Amino acid sequence: MDKKAFFRFEADFVDTGIRCIPMVVRFKLDLAGVKLLLLTWVRCHFTERQLLVNAPCVNETEISHYRELLIRLSEKHSGQSPKLFEPEQSPSWQQQDIVPEEVQLQAIQYGWKIKHTEWSRLDELQRFALVKLCRPGHENKNFPHAMEEFGWGKRPVNQQP
Repeated sequence: MDKKAFFRFEADFVDTGIRCIPMVVRFKLDLAGVKLLLLTWVRCHFTERQLLVNAPCVNETEISHYRELLIRLSEKHSGQSPKLFEPEQSPSWQQQDIVPEEVQLQAIQYGWKIKHTEWSRLDELQRFALVKLCRPGHENKNFPHAMEEFGWGKRPVNQQP
């Protein structure tokens, strides 16, 4: 398993058999337009989870193959096809020059301000992770850990959301 595929803030569930869906897979799910249930993920064998982590998903052919793999695994482990959706055409994490408002607002709650130059130096997966970690309904306890990991340093002591 390629440890570089995971963020340090994911270590608590990666080191225990990848029991939660890591950001690298969530990224690929969004590209492929597939909603994979956590229950289905948990039912996958460890080697199948590794395959989903490591399988390429960059160009249209790879994305299509990845989608088919997800459908097969979902049907195998849940007896149902996963929900499919149309991938977002221009998601905010793809925009290198614009810090998404929801990310900036979340960062401010922790005492950080993200400059455009700082946002643009992040890779796509890092930007994706920050966007996902500040979405409503998501447990965003890992947002400050991601910010620290991506180069913002420790959050100011008195800053708690």
